[in-house]
Amino acid sequence: MPSTAQRLIRHRPRLRTIRSILLVAGLLGAGAVAASTSISGRTWANPVDLDYRYNYEQMNQGISYRTGADPAVVRYHDAWYLFLTLADGYWRSTDLVHWQFVKPDRWPFDGPVAPATLVADDKLFLMQAAMEPRPLLYSTDPAQGRWQFWTRLLPPVPGAVWSGHESAMKPGDLPPGPWDPGLFQDRDGKVYLYWDSSNVFPLYGAQIDLASDHADQGEGKRVAFITKPVALLKADPAMHGWERFGQDHDDPTIAPYVEGAWMNRHGNRYYLQYGAPGTEYNVYATGVYVGDHPLGPFHYAPYNPVGYKPGGFVVGAGHGSTFQDAYGNYWNTGTAWIGLNWKFERRIDLFPAGFHADGQMWVDTRFGDFPQRMPDHRLREGESTFTGWMLLSYRKTAQASSSTAGHPAADATDENPRTFWLATANTPGQTLTLDLGGPRTVRAVQINYADFESGRYGDAPDIVTRFVLEGSLDGKHWIRVADRSHDTSDHANAYVELEQPTRLRYLRYVHVHVGAKNLAIADLRVFGNADGPPPPAPVLVSARRLPDARDAEIVWKAVPGAVGYNVRWGLSADRLHECYQRFADQPTRLKLSSLNKGVRYVVAVEAFDERGVSVLSRTATLDP
Repeated sequence: MPSTAQRLIRHRPRLRTIRSILLVAGLLGAGAVAASTSISGRTWANPVDLDYRYNYEQMNQGISYRTGADPAVVRYHDAWYLFLTLADGYWRSTDLVHWQFVKPDRWPFDGPVAPATLVADDKLFLMQAAMEPRPLLYSTDPAQGRWQFWTRLLPPVPGAVWSGHESAMKPGDLPPGPWDPGLFQDRDGKVYLYWDSSNVFPLYGAQIDLASDHADQGEGKRVAFITKPVALLKADPAMHGWERFGQDHDDPTIAPYVEGAWMNRHGNRYYLQYGAPGTEYNVYATGVYVGDHPLGPFHYAPYNPVGYKPGGFVVGAGHGSTFQDAYGNYWNTGTAWIGLNWKFERRIDLFPAGFHADGQMWVDTRFGDFPQRMPDHRLREGESTFTGWMLLSYRKTAQASSSTAGHPAADATDENPRTFWLATANTPGQTLTLDLGGPRTVRAVQINYADFESGRYGDAPDIVTRFVLEGSLDGKHWIRVADRSHDTSDHANAYVELEQPTRLRYLRYVHVHVGAKNLAIADLRVFGNADGPPPPAPVLVSARRLPDARDAEIVWKAVPGAVGYNVRWGLSADRLHECYQRFADQPTRLKLSSLNKGVRYVVAVEAFDERGVSVLSRTATLDP
């Protein structure tokens, strides 16, 4: 039975034999029972599957890459709208799983960076990051991409120097802005602006008047500052380990950045969120200060960072937004770091979030780059969105139809987005085949493309992603498990949930088209389950605070057959919201460098393999 790859190369019709048909029946039948409880069509895996845009900023250096960062998500009428840095448009979704790009009719010429969004007076507002007064846009029909000027020119920030005059700043002056803005409307209708991105200056806030009662003045209405800007928070890395710069917080020579303000009100508390210490490393995280008024005073939350994902395939969770779905569940978006072609090459991620009854905010990044389900109901306290579909492809044998020196097929199974398989030619019929090591029940596949000398610096009609996925139990007889050969959009991180669970040993990617110059795949990730019980709990050997109380060392014993471990910690045994994922071929000794001085923690470790997740190890206490 010829494969899709053979058909693409030889253009011969597919022949079906009785043996092939019987094998196909066996492949699909194995998943028939599980399919009755399928959550088909409502799962996703980070990075979020979007048609990320090619950046133009390094085009004159010949550096080509797709990117997306600083996600702001708001609900307007019956849909959610997602705005990113330098996208020249935005995305719309009615289910938070499938996103459609919208090309607007009016947009800032240079493309907005870290845009602020606000829904007020039945209008959707958009403010770009700026170092001087710029327009404020609004829409009452964002689904069709129709935008108008709310005002042609926002007012200057009171007390701020003009861009280019920072060297002349005097005590009491503010830096140019508002950069990295955030907008918030309280229940009384008052509107607040938060802003800045700096490793020198704090985050600022002020009340503004949107001039909603002057709508009859059209785009000539004057927005105004009601209050003088006030400093709200600043990084304190001497006390907060996670605010230290660098990979795993290892660079004390650079002061940390605070940026990306986002405000939520929950009950009578105000949660001012921010990103730190820097977007170009694995530890980019979300912190939160809590207060009783939109302009503070605010108090540092001892459970910070609230959103943190330093380990795994997807790393980074800072500078995003927190919003609710149709059922009242909270979600938090963040910025994930790729950094292959440029230090600011990024993606976005989405995590479940919420608030405990005592007001503690949380973001769940555990298994945050494994498939998650989008709920169709209000989640119960402690209910997880993790599907339980495990990673089946880590370090598995991979074979390719062709490979370029230095970029073998094995790089597509190492869970590292900065290494990749590179085919010798970007031609239809190229294949990448994984041997899962035995029969597995496969549920989903994620194809993470890499940009290697892609030669693209903006959108174009031929920038689309097309492929076919095939599966086999014996490596000889193949069935098609997914067909994306006619897609009309790009997918840098294509996520495919199979129509039904399928028993496979081999999974084959068959190439059709990508818009880049080269065919490069960072990781071909396969999810599902092997047969058998989950692994036993690891033995926690020791957990101790180091002389620098911002650090701790966690040691555990290896579990035979484990794929990896999650080191989990938090303020109590029932609130282990922080998670650092490690793979089994890494040391079973982890230095945690994200702790807050003066805070007591509880820590435990769990193991996972292709069958499932262990129970937690014993817990240990990290005293201040």
